[in-house]
Amino acid sequence: MNDDVRNIVLGVVAAGISAALGWLARTFLWRRKLRRKQAFFGLPENSESLLVVNRDPAASEPAVHRFDVYALLELSALIKDCGAHLHVVTQDAAHQGFGERTEFCVGGPGSNRRMMAHMSAMLPGVRVNIDAEPGPDRGAFQIGGERYRMDPGITEYVLLARLTVGDRRDARPVFLFCGQRAITNQAATRYLARNHERLTRKYGNSSFVLLLKVINSQAYGPDVVELVEDVTRAAQTALPAAATATPRNTHRAS
Repeated sequence: MNDDVRNIVLGVVAAGISAALGWLARTFLWRRKLRRKQAFFGLPENSESLLVVNRDPAASEPAVHRFDVYALLELSALIKDCGAHLHVVTQDAAHQGFGERTEFCVGGPGSNRRMMAHMSAMLPGVRVNIDAEPGPDRGAFQIGGERYRMDPGITEYVLLARLTVGDRRDARPVFLFCGQRAITNQAATRYLARNHERLTRKYGNSSFVLLLKVINSQAYGPDVVELVEDVTRAAQTALPAAATATPRNTHRAS
């Protein structure tokens, strides 16, 4: 074998080794990223999850608003990416506890009984005005001493929460998407899909409650979302009677 042939063979071998090492490195990084995502969502390979669907309060018969359907589709994609399975149930048929399976609960307490139960049990510092009568406080959030009113289509709010209960290391989380309108539920699911890596770095696998603002949804749909603040402490602290009756501040659309 002359020198030219030897150099060609060595070059091919070196290229093969480099390609193999590169593939192994990419595979390692991809698997590590997947494991972090699975841990954050509580969705190990082939695990089971629950999607709790709300109802459209404006419909005369049981139905799901189209924006809530879009939200469910985005959550389904997240679950599939983790290699997990999902079961879809309606808000009045989810008769089970929490912690055994990861749960994604969509819709405010006015359209989702399951959401109402979760908020009562785990978010005692949050009140949602579910009165059917029109008025400035319809759909408003009260979190601690703050009240957040919506201006439909202009400024609307949604709570995005990841909650775990008890000290069990294997307890699965409950994700809540509690919006003032259906489009805000989709905005929250999209925010979670886009920002779960950043949220993982900040919170790990701990509980959190975020208040998000959806801006000009009549023009931008669910895409323009701002983080108002982390309201975990206030949301998990029971409201005193005086605070429920007289909120300290009111947030209006500008």
